[in-house]
Amino acid sequence: MPNTKHSEQQLAKVIENRLSDWRCGALVYQVLVDRFAPAENLAAKQTLYPAPKKLKQWHETPKHGEYLAEHGLWSHEIEFWGGDLTSLQNKLDYIAELGMDILYLNPIHHAYTNHKYDSLDFHQVSPEFGDRQAVKSLTDATHAKGMKIVLDGVFNHMGQNAPIFKQAAADKHSQYRDWFDFNPDYPAGHRSWSNAVNLPELNLENIQVRQHIWLDEDSVVQSYLAQGIDGWRLDVAHDIGFDYLAELKAAAQSVKADALIVGEIWCYPQQWFPSVDGVMNFTAREIFWHVCEGTIAPATANQMLAQMVSDAGIDNLLKSWLVLDNHDTARLPNMLPEQKSQRLAQILHFTFPGSPTIYYGSELGMTGGDDPEMRAPMRWDLLNNNAILDWHKHLLKIRKNNPALKVGEFRTIITQQLVAYERYTDQVADSVFVVVNPNPHPVEEYLMLSNSKLMNMGGMYDLLGNISESIYIKAGVIKLALPAHSAALLKADTSAAHGYTTYKRVK
Repeated sequence: MPNTKHSEQQLAKVIENRLSDWRCGALVYQVLVDRFAPAENLAAKQTLYPAPKKLKQWHETPKHGEYLAEHGLWSHEIEFWGGDLTSLQNKLDYIAELGMDILYLNPIHHAYTNHKYDSLDFHQVSPEFGDRQAVKSLTDATHAKGMKIVLDGVFNHMGQNAPIFKQAAADKHSQYRDWFDFNPDYPAGHRSWSNAVNLPELNLENIQVRQHIWLDEDSVVQSYLAQGIDGWRLDVAHDIGFDYLAELKAAAQSVKADALIVGEIWCYPQQWFPSVDGVMNFTAREIFWHVCEGTIAPATANQMLAQMVSDAGIDNLLKSWLVLDNHDTARLPNMLPEQKSQRLAQILHFTFPGSPTIYYGSELGMTGGDDPEMRAPMRWDLLNNNAILDWHKHLLKIRKNNPALKVGEFRTIITQQLVAYERYTDQVADSVFVVVNPNPHPVEEYLMLSNSKLMNMGGMYDLLGNISESIYIKAGVIKLALPAHSAALLKADTSAAHGYTTYKRVK
């Protein structure tokens, strides 16, 4: 017979350790530096955007442009809005007041385009954004607000305008020739990411490349961490592969033991640990999206989510970033036009194991289709009297006030028509039972809540305030009725009514 007391003591220690690790269940805010806040000295920066680059007005929205064959890129890739690290730093109060734990920046490496995924020099910061000292200033200011900062590392490839690539392409005897893969069989004559001529891939098998990027003490990865940043989000990490990711993580954590290494991995997450601390959990995103639009049945979604937690391990998922939208996807309102469906996806986003990531402006209801529309400048004009922002603040407050949602364990609830699971710790008062009805019709079901600490005939209440009638637990079973496209976040009422509670000896 299992020693329940010992198991509970073990779980209590696990929960304590997770709560003390900033990487577990963190709230992440993603920013494109060029598009977040306009620089105050924009007129003085005009020279940083020479033709064919264009500096746009903040109220303008990005549109798909034309392919510039002579430059090997699209015209919308070299349209800028003028944000920089200083203008971002001036808006830190807004991010901190939302309650975010991590500020994540899309690439700031010196690069030719606005998105900066075509680095010219990893060690340098793009002059439109600032310099390494500006990074240090932003890092210190972020830490002063009680937040961490994570940068985007684009280490699978560089840009065709990188001086070392140009030298290597022009001179077969260049010391950098073997940093890349030149071969006439490739459309551009060199291996490039997704055959995009502007993104020549690095030959990571060359140890000098890895020494430059992460192995050496003065490498890109190690030097930024030594300067104060807290981690790296790795672009197209699946292209880097298991072994080199593990080597990079070890190098990073030799500088800062709790440095966070998160991989952009559009694959099922199971086997990518421990090569990375976390993945960007696009598998969860697909399930959330499709169950909320009605193309995955709720019972199937429950099975998928349970298998993913079992396969990947909850501690790995807690460090993984949950995204509903980001700079590579259409924004949520464009994916799920019905606001009630959006809200259900957001409830799943904030309650499933992981680190919910908010793409700048999503909390304001910003819209945007495929690239580059989803990269519009921040709509600061939407800040006041915004019901979507109020809704996000409500969810963020619930998340902050419930440790089980941040770092708790996970178990599914058996159901046919609902998405349902429990997040729990060693304390019954912490448990949150997440129940979502994505159907276009009301659902009434009996649900078995497999938590032995729930007291018979004990009451439950809804953190969302959607259920006003009393819900009572009878021998571990509740009867729940949910309207169409609605949800409940149920908790056991362990308080003492008239000085008495059945939870007097059960915690």
